[in-house]
Amino acid sequence: MANHKSALKRIRSNDRKRLRNRFQHKTTRNAIRKLRGLTDKKEAETLFPQVVSLVDKLAKRNIIHANKAANLKSKLAKHVSAL
Repeated sequence: MANHKSALKRIRSNDRKRLRNRFQHKTTRNAIRKLRGLTDKKEAETLFPQVVSLVDKLAKRNIIHANKAANLKSKLAKHVSAL
């Protein structure tokens, strides 16, 4: 158990941040999974910018590494163009 008031507050804020990060990461993963599952090129082309935006936001907030974001976007772009 924490001894200081600031440590207790830090525990609370860390928990809030962890839940927010987890929600955003899971939402992005689901969007990526949905995009990879599409077979219609038109639909994939409309969804692609939204997914890229979500990935960029995760990278900006250091939820995922910048290089991982770049690799994901590259693979998704390849997938969409190959449809």
